[in-house]
Amino acid sequence: MYELTIETTFSAAHAIDIPGGRETLHGHDWRVTICLAGEQLDKWGLLVDFHTIEDALHKIVKPFHNHTLNDVPPFDDINPTAEHVAQHIGQEIRRVLPEGVTLAWSRVTEAVGCAAVWKP
Repeated sequence: MYELTIETTFSAAHAIDIPGGRETLHGHDWRVTICLAGEQLDKWGLLVDFHTIEDALHKIVKPFHNHTLNDVPPFDDINPTAEHVAQHIGQEIRRVLPEGVTLAWSRVTEAVGCAAVWKP
Protein backbone atom coordinates (compact mmCIF):
# COMPACT_ATOMS: atom_id res chain seq x y z
CA MET A 1 0.00 0.00 0.00
CA TYR A 2 1.25 3.46 -0.91
CA GLU A 3 0.06 6.71 0.63
CA LEU A 4 0.66 10.28 -0.45
CA THR A 5 -0.23 13.47 1.37
CA ILE A 6 -0.82 16.74 -0.41
CA GLU A 7 -1.39 20.08 1.31
CA THR A 8 -2.62 23.50 0.43
CA THR A 9 -3.78 26.55 2.34
CA PHE A 10 -6.43 29.21 2.04
CA SER A 11 -7.58 32.14 4.15
CA ALA A 12 -11.27 32.49 4.96
CA ALA A 13 -13.64 33.63 7.66
CA HIS A 14 -16.61 31.80 9.13
CA ALA A 15 -19.18 32.08 11.89
CA ILE A 16 -20.52 28.73 13.01
CA ASP A 17 -23.73 27.99 14.82
CA ILE A 18 -23.04 26.45 18.22
CA PRO A 19 -25.24 25.67 21.21
CA GLY A 20 -26.34 29.03 22.56
CA GLY A 21 -26.05 30.98 19.32
CA ARG A 22 -23.66 31.85 16.54
CA GLU A 23 -19.97 32.53 16.97
CA THR A 24 -18.61 35.92 16.05
CA LEU A 25 -17.31 36.07 12.49
CA HIS A 26 -13.60 35.30 12.57
CA GLY A 27 -10.90 34.25 10.14
CA HIS A 28 -8.40 31.44 9.82
CA ASP A 29 -5.48 30.50 7.67
CA TRP A 30 -6.81 27.04 6.88
CA ARG A 31 -4.43 24.18 6.10
CA VAL A 32 -5.88 21.35 4.03
CA THR A 33 -4.16 17.96 3.91
CA ILE A 34 -5.43 15.02 1.91
CA CYS A 35 -4.08 11.49 2.05
CA LEU A 36 -4.39 9.31 -1.04
CA ALA A 37 -3.85 5.56 -1.03
CA GLY A 38 -3.39 2.83 -3.58
CA GLU A 39 -1.86 -0.59 -4.12
CA GLN A 40 -0.26 -0.10 -7.52
CA LEU A 41 2.13 2.42 -9.03
CA ASP A 42 1.84 3.44 -12.66
CA LYS A 43 4.49 2.70 -15.29
CA TRP A 44 6.46 5.76 -14.12
CA GLY A 45 6.53 4.57 -10.51
CA LEU A 46 3.88 7.03 -9.34
CA LEU A 47 0.70 6.48 -7.41
CA VAL A 48 -0.55 9.76 -8.86
CA ASP A 49 1.14 12.91 -10.13
CA PHE A 50 1.41 15.39 -7.25
CA HIS A 51 0.88 18.33 -9.61
CA THR A 52 -2.40 16.95 -10.94
CA ILE A 53 -3.83 16.61 -7.44
CA GLU A 54 -2.38 19.95 -6.29
CA ASP A 55 -4.11 21.66 -9.21
CA ALA A 56 -7.41 19.94 -8.40
CA LEU A 57 -7.10 20.82 -4.72
CA HIS A 58 -6.38 24.47 -5.54
CA LYS A 59 -9.50 24.60 -7.74
CA ILE A 60 -11.61 23.17 -4.90
CA VAL A 61 -10.47 25.72 -2.31
CA LYS A 62 -10.18 28.74 -4.64
CA PRO A 63 -13.83 29.82 -4.15
CA PHE A 64 -13.22 29.96 -0.38
CA HIS A 65 -9.99 31.99 -0.42
CA ASN A 66 -10.42 35.47 1.07
CA HIS A 67 -14.17 34.98 1.48
CA THR A 68 -16.62 34.27 4.26
CA LEU A 69 -17.46 30.57 4.07
CA ASN A 70 -21.04 31.25 5.20
CA ASP A 71 -21.57 33.04 1.87
CA VAL A 72 -20.04 30.41 -0.42
CA PRO A 73 -21.67 27.14 -1.53
CA PRO A 74 -22.08 24.63 -0.02
CA PHE A 75 -21.59 26.49 3.28
CA ASP A 76 -24.34 28.97 2.51
CA ASP A 77 -26.68 26.03 3.28
CA ILE A 78 -24.73 24.11 5.95
CA ASN A 79 -22.83 25.12 9.07
CA PRO A 80 -19.26 25.91 7.93
CA THR A 81 -17.55 23.83 10.61
CA ALA A 82 -14.08 22.38 10.12
CA GLU A 83 -15.76 18.97 9.95
CA HIS A 84 -17.97 20.05 7.06
CA VAL A 85 -15.07 21.74 5.27
CA ALA A 86 -12.98 18.55 5.55
CA GLN A 87 -15.89 16.46 4.26
CA HIS A 88 -16.63 18.77 1.33
CA ILE A 89 -13.01 18.92 0.20
CA GLY A 90 -12.68 15.15 0.54
CA GLN A 91 -15.82 14.49 -1.48
CA GLU A 92 -14.73 16.87 -4.21
CA ILE A 93 -11.20 15.49 -4.53
CA ARG A 94 -12.60 11.96 -4.83
CA ARG A 95 -14.28 13.00 -8.09
CA VAL A 96 -10.93 13.54 -9.82
CA LEU A 97 -8.94 10.56 -8.57
CA PRO A 98 -7.75 8.04 -11.13
CA GLU A 99 -8.85 4.43 -10.95
CA GLY A 100 -7.06 2.52 -8.21
CA VAL A 101 -6.42 5.60 -6.07
CA THR A 102 -8.66 6.31 -3.08
CA LEU A 103 -8.97 9.07 -0.55
CA ALA A 104 -7.86 7.75 2.84
CA TRP A 105 -8.78 10.98 4.64
CA SER A 106 -8.95 14.73 4.38
CA ARG A 107 -7.88 16.97 7.25
CA VAL A 108 -8.59 20.65 7.77
CA THR A 109 -6.63 22.58 10.37
CA GLU A 110 -8.12 25.93 11.27
CA ALA A 111 -5.65 26.79 14.06
CA VAL A 112 -2.64 25.14 15.66
CA GLY A 113 -3.95 22.12 17.54
CA CYS A 114 -7.47 22.35 16.05
CA ALA A 115 -8.11 20.01 13.14
CA ALA A 116 -10.96 17.94 11.75
CA VAL A 117 -10.50 14.73 9.75
CA TRP A 118 -13.04 13.17 7.40
CA LYS A 119 -12.69 9.56 6.26
CA PRO A 120 -14.97 8.28 3.51
